[in-house]
Amino acid sequence: MTDAVPVRGPKFRRRAAARPDEVLDAALDLFIERGFAATKVDDIGKRAGISKGAVYLYFPSKDAIIEALIQRAVQPVRSEVLAGFASFEGDPRIIISMVLRRLGQDPSHPRLLAIPRLIMREVVNFPGLGELYRREVLDQVMPVLTGLLARGIAAGYLRPVDPELTIRSLMGPIMIHIMLGEIFGIMPEGGLALDRLIENHLSILFDGLSTTGARP
Repeated sequence: MTDAVPVRGPKFRRRAAARPDEVLDAALDLFIERGFAATKVDDIGKRAGISKGAVYLYFPSKDAIIEALIQRAVQPVRSEVLAGFASFEGDPRIIISMVLRRLGQDPSHPRLLAIPRLIMREVVNFPGLGELYRREVLDQVMPVLTGLLARGIAAGYLRPVDPELTIRSLMGPIMIHIMLGEIFGIMPEGGLALDRLIENHLSILFDGLSTTGARP
């Protein structure tokens, strides 16, 4: 009489399919808590409830984990930007407002902007993280936003400013705001308050960009 081999049904397959995301969730939490250098693959496995060897089944290295985290975090936004904004012909202030306000949603959530925060903290010691973020995010998104501004200027929605430099003006205050809080520990009263910073930034920005001063 032979031993019966247990059948691994749909529930097991669903669990196995969820494992990579569970590993990434555990890694992100640990990277936020301890930093990239101090987090070991063994720690990630323990946090995810699996062995170190099982982590390597999904990701061959810690670098592969951070690359997967970046791709997972930015893919929805990147797809939306590339698919929807590249051909947008209306008032670009509508898109700018939507994108920046989206960044400010649920500012109390510990994973909000976790990847950019992590990059800012670690890029000096791990320059490869900055190169990865540039390749996966900035090199694809920035040309789309630059084109959006150029079309808005040509259509008369915006003053004739330099689109490429304006992108830096758009994102610079938000990056500095996060750096002041995350790296230097200088927080506004009440916490990071990213949503309030963005509304303040939009008010200043549109008064400078708009041809009439009117906000959309």
